[in-house]
Amino acid sequence: MDRAGLIERTKAFVKGSLEGAEGGHDWSHTQRVHRTALLLLEGERADALVVELAALMHDLADSKFHNGDEALGGRLAEGFLRDQGVGAATTAQVVELIGTMSFRHGLGEGPGTEPSMELKILQDADRLDAMGAVGIARAFSYGGFKNRALHDPNVPPDPNMDKQAYKSSTAPTINHFYEKLLLLKDQMHTPTAKRLAAQRHAFMLEFLDRFLKEWEGKE
Repeated sequence: MDRAGLIERTKAFVKGSLEGAEGGHDWSHTQRVHRTALLLLEGERADALVVELAALMHDLADSKFHNGDEALGGRLAEGFLRDQGVGAATTAQVVELIGTMSFRHGLGEGPGTEPSMELKILQDADRLDAMGAVGIARAFSYGGFKNRALHDPNVPPDPNMDKQAYKSSTAPTINHFYEKLLLLKDQMHTPTAKRLAAQRHAFMLEFLDRFLKEWEGKE
C-alpha cells in the first residue's frame, strides 16, 4: 500500500467533506488534531497508520451537526477506506475509534476496559484542541453558531451531566468550561498530553478569572 498517497487522499477527502463547517469543527481543527496525534505517537507504541487515519476522519460527520447520527462519520470513513483498498482489519479499527473517542461517548458510564493506545492518543489529541487559547476560541465559536448566551449567572453549570443531558444542553458558553473543558486535564493518558494539558488548563483558569471579573465590572 502507498501509505503516503493514502494519507494525502484522505486529507483531500476530509477537507472537501468539511467545506463550510462550523469554525471549531472544520478542516483546521482536523489538521491540529492530526499534528498533535503525530506528536504523541513519537513517545508511544501504537499503529501509526490507524491513528493517522482516525485523526484525519474523526470529525467527518460530527453528530452535533447531523441530527444526532453518531454512526454517520464511521459509515463515511468505512466507505472511503474500502474504496481505497484498505484492509478490513484496519478499516474496522479506524471506524471503532471514530465512534468511541468523543468526550460525550463516555458520559454517565462506569469504568470500562482499558482503552487501546490508539484510542488514548486520539482522545488526547482531540481533547487538547478543546483546551487553552484555541479551546476558548472554539467554545465561543460553537456558542455563537448555536446562538447561546455568553454567560448567565442564573444558570449554574452541571459538571455531572449524563450523555443525553450533555447532548441536549443549551446552557451558556461559560458553563461549557465547567462541564467539559476544565475536566479534560485529568482525563489525559499520555505523558506528553498531560504536560500540555496542564499548561492549557492554567491558561483557561486565568481567562475565566478575568472574564468573570470583567462581567461584574471589577478591576
